[in-house]
Amino acid sequence: MSEKPFRIVVLISGSGSNLQAILDELHVPHGTGAECVLVVSSHAEAAGLQRAEAVGVATQVVPMADHPNREARDDTLAQVVAEADPDLVVLAGFMSILTANFLGRFPDRVINLHPSLLPSFPGVDAIGQALQWGVKITGVTVHFAEVEVDAGPPVLQEAVPVRYGDDQASLTARIREIEHRLLPAAIRLFADGVVTRDPGDRRQVSIGSEGELG
Repeated sequence: MSEKPFRIVVLISGSGSNLQAILDELHVPHGTGAECVLVVSSHAEAAGLQRAEAVGVATQVVPMADHPNREARDDTLAQVVAEADPDLVVLAGFMSILTANFLGRFPDRVINLHPSLLPSFPGVDAIGQALQWGVKITGVTVHFAEVEVDAGPPVLQEAVPVRYGDDQASLTARIREIEHRLLPAAIRLFADGVVTRDPGDRRQVSIGSEGELG
């Protein structure tokens, strides 16, 4: 790991429980090599902003309502994020679709967290979809963000069993526990420089110096 901290910008929209996991696992402890340099919210009332401010992380708000369209919002958002000079942009409960105006500024440097084993149950209410289908296994995916929603290749995935009698609350609780562990773990891999997206086959992501597929 290099002496220069690995700079993370986190985008949120709500309570920021996954942001808190990042702060607790990577930002606050000494010697992790990672630093959260900015938290940007799509809503001024997002509780996650207070989590960031509590540990001295800069915050900004870029609301959709202040812009005529999504592309204009993403131009502003990209400029705000770029000024923080991030090595990685992390979508941790950012509930807004990003366009090429944003993603094109940070190629292969934007990751998203999704509460299913993609490509199963993309989009909104993935946990509810899993319950409606009656699947026995769902999970958590950390993946590269692309213009198409939840379509980028996975970096890390972990299965979560769906138990008989589960409801939205009980399954969500078990999925959140995995999210809070898996997202910081994925960021560590990027900070260690061991995540590589195959330039010839963009669906393939290797983890580790040996090029083994993760």
